This record gives sequence, C-alpha cells and structure tokens, in this order.
Amino acid sequence: MALGRIGLAPCRFETVSLDTFIGEVAGVDDVVLPERWSAFDCRNNRLALLGVEQDGFSDAVRAAVGRFGARRVGVFIGTSTSGMLETELAYRRRDPDSGALPADFNYGGTHNCFSAGAFLRDYFGIEGPAVVVSSACSSSAKVFGNAARMIDAGLIDAALVGGVDSLCLTTLYGFNSLELLSSRPCRPFDAGRDGISIGEAAAFALLEKRPDRPRPDDLFLLGVGETSDAYHMSAPHPEGTGARAAIALALAGSGLAPERIGYVNLHGTGTRANDAAEALAVNAVFGDAAPCSSTKGSTGHTLGAAGAVEAAISLLAIRHGFVPAGLNTVAVDSAMGLNYVLAHRSMPLDTVLSNSFGFGGSNCSLVFGRSA
Repeated sequence: MALGRIGLAPCRFETVSLDTFIGEVAGVDDVVLPERWSAFDCRNNRLALLGVEQDGFSDAVRAAVGRFGARRVGVFIGTSTSGMLETELAYRRRDPDSGALPADFNYGGTHNCFSAGAFLRDYFGIEGPAVVVSSACSSSAKVFGNAARMIDAGLIDAALVGGVDSLCLTTLYGFNSLELLSSRPCRPFDAGRDGISIGEAAAFALLEKRPDRPRPDDLFLLGVGETSDAYHMSAPHPEGTGARAAIALALAGSGLAPERIGYVNLHGTGTRANDAAEALAVNAVFGDAAPCSSTKGSTGHTLGAAGAVEAAISLLAIRHGFVPAGLNTVAVDSAMGLNYVLAHRSMPLDTVLSNSFGFGGSNCSLVFGRSA
C-alpha cells in the first residue's frame, strides 16, 4: 500500500463475463485443508486458512489458548458470502433427471454462514463461544464489538476476531444487477466515481483483555459504535444520520474528542450515494480537520471481510506511522469537503477511526489506538 500498488485486475473469475475489475486473492485454489477438516473444504475456508497462517498469527492464537484455556477464548467471524460458491458449483452438477444436488455437496460445512466459525473454532481447538455475524459490509467490524462485550462481561479472556469473504457468481452478478459495478478500478470520493470493485479477503486479529501493565507497543480497541438506519435495503440514509451516530458512539466509548483522531479510514465504496452520505457524516463530526481516505482503491470492496481488513490497515497505520493513500482517486469531489489523502503520508499516529457501513443501514465505527 505504501508503494501505491493496487490488487485489482480485470475480472477473470470462474465463468463470469462482466466488464469490471476485481480483487482476487492469488493461490486460494492451491490451499489444501488437512484431511481432518475436509468437510469444511470450500473457497471461503481455504481463504480463511490462508489468512490465519500469515505472519505467525496461528501461533499467537494457539499461545492464547494455552495461556487462558480453550474455554476462555472465543471466535467471532464476519462474512456475507460464506461458501456460496460451493453451492453454485454444486448446482452445475445437479442430476439431470431429478435435479438433486450431488451427494458430495456438504451445505453445512461450506455454504452455511456458520461454516467459517465452526472451522476456525475446531482448527484451533477453541471451546469458548463462537459467533458468525452476517450483516453485509459491516459484518467483520461488528464482531469486534461482540468480542469486546464478552470480554468486558468476564465470559472470555481473548477472542479470535475477523472476517472472510470469497468471490462468487452471486455477488458479482448481483452487484451488476444493481448497476453498482465500475468498469475500471474503483475511485472512492472522486468526482467521476461510478461504482465499486468487488474483492475477496481474509483478515484476523487477536483481541485480549486489557493487561494490568500495557507495553508501549500495545494497540487497543478503544471504542465501538453500532447503529441501524432501517432506511432502505441497499441505499444509505442520504444525510448519513446512522453513520454519524455510529461515529459519535465510537468516540464516546473511547472517551476521545474528534480532534484526537489522527486518521479516518473511510468506508468509501466508490458509489455516488454511499460516498456522499459518508462525507456528510464525517463532516458533521470532524469537519475537514481529520486526514481521511478509503483503502478500497487498493483492495476492492471485500464486503463481509471489509471491516476486518480495514481494522488491520488501521492498526498497521498506527504501528508504522502512516496515512494510506486513497489510490485511484485523482480529482476529489469538491462537494465532499474532506481532507482526503491522495498520496501515502508518513506521520505518527496514536488513534484511528475506521468506518464500515452495510446494506440495510447496518453501521459500525471502530476506534483503535495506543495505550492511554
């Protein structure tokens, strides 16, 4: 991201024939689930396995299980597609006479929304509560709140949190039917923005109860704000009222004034309506003071995984001291009134607010930061 590279390319996924760009993760089909977990084998769980085995994360989870005990660790995953592709592929192999799905199709282990949660819980030998949230594009942001509340209630001491969403035909053709796909890499908040680029991703974090003596490099979930517009099935409230309320709740939970936020990671999908509504919400709270950008120009919109992906980016931004560029955006829409960052900017950060807003008016804002 610091190098200005994007992960979007013309769509060549499966049999899809659409003039759009997507963010397809390389090597997912080469991942092999160990035989013990073969019942969970699907693109979504292969992507999840690829994610948890990055950067020593699986070792950290296993260490937490050993430290706190299997029953004191939970699993909280967000997804919207789950293993939907597996069902689409199974439909191609239906019995030509009866229409029956193939005998080797395992809905419960693959397409079922709980599949990723069940797989990861078993993979790590976790025995605590497991929750999978499917609230469209806010899914894997909301799980941070679910996990934090259970930790605060004393039910668990740590949680594997995150999200995974993989490409499938239903998602690509569905967004195309809504006329929301761009024929070029998405340009969030650009004056000429014309739609989204669908991506896929897996991103995870290990959330633990606050230590008695935080280390200088510890990073924290400081605030969570969740609201529901209930305004429209797919369009945001045009004045961004629910989004604004979510931001305000996250700030209140963190105990921070708006001017204490060093960077805002915008939801920023690249559609005209969504970006305009979010700009109104951000302006109402921060004015044009806080540097902000959408990172979807790099990753594409990873839907149910977007909240976790952008939480990871926010945490990395704090740890390494940078504000990520809003890639692909060239001419920021002047009507937005935002302090939109077009080029990678190195600067110290102590706090970041990350927005995730989904279909149906499901809004979630998270505040991350260093120890106070």
